[in-house]
Amino acid sequence: MSWPGFLSYDLLRGLHIIAMVAWMAGMMMLPRLFAYHTETAPPGTEFDVHFVRWEGKVLRIIINPAMILTWIFGISLILFHVYGAREGWAFLAQPWMIVKLVAVIFLSGWHGMLAGARRKIAAGARPRTARYWRATNEIPFLVAIVAILAVTLQFFGR
Repeated sequence: MSWPGFLSYDLLRGLHIIAMVAWMAGMMMLPRLFAYHTETAPPGTEFDVHFVRWEGKVLRIIINPAMILTWIFGISLILFHVYGAREGWAFLAQPWMIVKLVAVIFLSGWHGMLAGARRKIAAGARPRTARYWRATNEIPFLVAIVAILAVTLQFFGR
């Protein structure tokens, strides 16, 4: 398989980083909205309806597309390593890459948890406290830091 000439590694990496930044921004914003929603908008109120709309838009317009693009560009980078740079699949077993893959799987699971919480909150439930949402809204960013440093420094096992 020949790698398309118009797709350079640097372009793919840049697009991957941009998508990941949008994904993390959305996943940090949504729990903060949940905290404000839980504190200030009892179910069924007009303010509750506004929060449900805002939270839905953050998920549909920012978080979901950004996650999909992050995965598409990430898989493209893997394929670039395998076919473009002819490194083969073995680089996926390097410790730094395993750390990144575990982080991406965790972030994808966190994304799913946020989507599930949004559905419950939209239905009038309050599955978590505002304090919980504030305490956890930085988790995606901290996991992203580990993933980024693992890749850029390749300090795990190199």
